[in-house]
Amino acid sequence: MAVFLYNTPHKKVQKFIPVQKGIVRMYNCGPTVYSTAHIGNFRSFVVIDLLRRVLEYQGYEVLQVMNITDVGHLTDDGDDGEDKLEVAAKKEKKHPLDIAKQYTDEFLRDWNALFLKEPLARPKATDSIPEMIVLIQKLLDTGHAYHAGGNIYFDITSFPKYGEMSGNTLDKLTHARVESDPHKRHPQDFVLWFSNSKFKNHILQWDSPWGKGYPGWHIECSAMAARWLSDAFKDGSLHEDLFETIDIHTGGEDNRFPHHECEIAQSECSLNKPYVNYWLHVRHLLVEGEKMSKSVGNIYYVHGLIQEGFSPRAIRYVLLATHYRSPLNFTKQGLVAAQKNLDKVDDLLVRLDALRAEHDYNESLGLVVREKILAIEEQLADDLNVSGALGSFFEMIKHINKEFDSLGNKQAGELVELLFDLDRLFGFIPRSVLEEESLPQDVLDILQERSLAREQKDYQKSDELRDILAEKGFIVKDTPDGQSCSRR
Repeated sequence: MAVFLYNTPHKKVQKFIPVQKGIVRMYNCGPTVYSTAHIGNFRSFVVIDLLRRVLEYQGYEVLQVMNITDVGHLTDDGDDGEDKLEVAAKKEKKHPLDIAKQYTDEFLRDWNALFLKEPLARPKATDSIPEMIVLIQKLLDTGHAYHAGGNIYFDITSFPKYGEMSGNTLDKLTHARVESDPHKRHPQDFVLWFSNSKFKNHILQWDSPWGKGYPGWHIECSAMAARWLSDAFKDGSLHEDLFETIDIHTGGEDNRFPHHECEIAQSECSLNKPYVNYWLHVRHLLVEGEKMSKSVGNIYYVHGLIQEGFSPRAIRYVLLATHYRSPLNFTKQGLVAAQKNLDKVDDLLVRLDALRAEHDYNESLGLVVREKILAIEEQLADDLNVSGALGSFFEMIKHINKEFDSLGNKQAGELVELLFDLDRLFGFIPRSVLEEESLPQDVLDILQERSLAREQKDYQKSDELRDILAEKGFIVKDTPDGQSCSRR
């Protein structure tokens, strides 16, 4: 079945055709690990996971790479301000690499909690400095970059297509008012390598042909994409003829400009090939109808929601259920509704698995199920129409429930496997639904200790023990009948 995707530069849905038959090279802009990734970040990652699942379901081998930015991302996303890692390091009185490790670990914890598939590689910017230096040197040698004020800048006027994807073309940018380094040739020229005296106290620095310094944010993704999705850096030097055009590149809508425009410019000027064929950008989300902000206090985090008792499956469901090109309003009421939908699925699976009656095969139900599965496949292949696919999915659940009394155990078993097979697409129907697993003894001990703490009204200790259980992968809910505990 053909897959169709909305391609940002062309502003329309197009049939997906990979560069190499049967293989998809996909690069995803990952987190800058200076703080805990929030649900807005994870919306993009859940959409990427859905895209990968749809492509794999259609038989493609997906080579997915997602970077970790642990240096060079400044507070204004451009060339001014401080490095976000340095700011966090000063605030928390730690080394920037310790900050990076702390928040990378948190990111991976939440990534796994949401059932996201592991990429082929998750390179760190700090491990890819040699490749960045090679690309920058190539841009200097070919006249696309220049030295000024101690830094190295990319000359955007050397790439006439700059800004075409976002609409920020050269003629518009010429008149844009920006605070700019007076040494730049053009106000929007961007830094490839920082080494001037303004940044001499930056903790993370590397030797380069141009003196000690560190990379700009934009060059990092170009280097990591070329390294991990092709043989462009074979033997440590640049082999531009070995670079394979990337099939799909994704990111949040805020990445379109300047980050992705800069990636396109520097990659195509250094590699002499089209950089990416399909660009996908995910819309931001609101929380309870408002933009997320620290001042409002409405920033939600995956781990925090889990600690409140919300299921990771419900969080994934909510982040998944709205089409990626539409704004999503994330609410706790929506999480409750999502859990109710998942409970319907779980209940049906348990009843189907326990069915022992023998009846003839229900041909009409079998036909409806096949029609709904085909509809789900077609809708997801149509630019990830997940709302339509979920609609078809729950229509199928409703129909199976309606015909339940006519089912025999053989057909029930087939339906169980069909539902689990759909988890290859949705990622929220784990086989653990049918696992009868007793709680480990250490978990039982903590639950007993927590029960005693609540009896003594020591709610601080009760919360601490709940957090320990959450770290172990268990959710605790307090009910009128006492506490209940289950795996995430």
